[in-house]
Amino acid sequence: MIALALSTAAGSDGFIPPTIDDLHLPEIIPWGAEYGTGFGKQMLVVLLTVLLLSWFFVATARKRQMIPGRFQFFGEGFYSFVRNSVGRDMLGEKEFRKYTPLLVALFAFVLVSNLMGAVPFIQLPTTSHVGTAYALAGIVYVYWIYLGFKTHGIGYFKVALMPSGVPWPFYFLVIPIEIVSTFLVRPMTHSLRLFATMLSGHMIVALAGSAMNFMFLKMGEWYGYPLGVLVFIGAVGMFLFEIFIMVLQAYVFALLTAVYIQSSIAEAH
Repeated sequence: MIALALSTAAGSDGFIPPTIDDLHLPEIIPWGAEYGTGFGKQMLVVLLTVLLLSWFFVATARKRQMIPGRFQFFGEGFYSFVRNSVGRDMLGEKEFRKYTPLLVALFAFVLVSNLMGAVPFIQLPTTSHVGTAYALAGIVYVYWIYLGFKTHGIGYFKVALMPSGVPWPFYFLVIPIEIVSTFLVRPMTHSLRLFATMLSGHMIVALAGSAMNFMFLKMGEWYGYPLGVLVFIGAVGMFLFEIFIMVLQAYVFALLTAVYIQSSIAEAH
């Protein structure tokens, strides 16, 4: 429905679809400065996310009771979900406890950062900006490499680059492939998967909104209102699907972090 309506609108004079640059608002400090030159909405929403999560975890743990109230129950359920479905399942019974706080923090931050795109008047998933995704993936990248050297010492290169059971002549081919896939492709896909998904969803919402505005207010043709209704129905469906993707991408990011940690501390792969 969205594609049909937008193709019709694109043939109408005056409709200009939004671009990525249109989503980059001027900075807040200094006021009205060019995007990327100061302190803007992107940074403000990141700080708001950190403050919100800090309050949430402190509040849920402050008054712990044997029979938890609704708020404590929600916090414990959130923690248990990541602890069991990500940490325990991927890292095993022996290792998962020490890494659970990191996994919970990453899942919570990515989840709330994504869901900021669904909050009225904020409507900005901070992970739709590549800098946030790079920073998160970079932290994880440095951490699992650190764990690899901490666990295996210099032998980590053998664990990471020389899979067991491979005939030694094939290592001349396998090692370069492993270097690229492990140390170059892995952090890039970890970040770009999150960034690209959130950016595309953000662009779809912006495109649908601008199209509805044009069709309802500016098209001036008899078919403008029906097309606007079609876009609205499709946009609602896409918006609900985008919320699902926001939650899923937070889970995937935490899950991949657990996978990378497991590969670093394992004896061989």
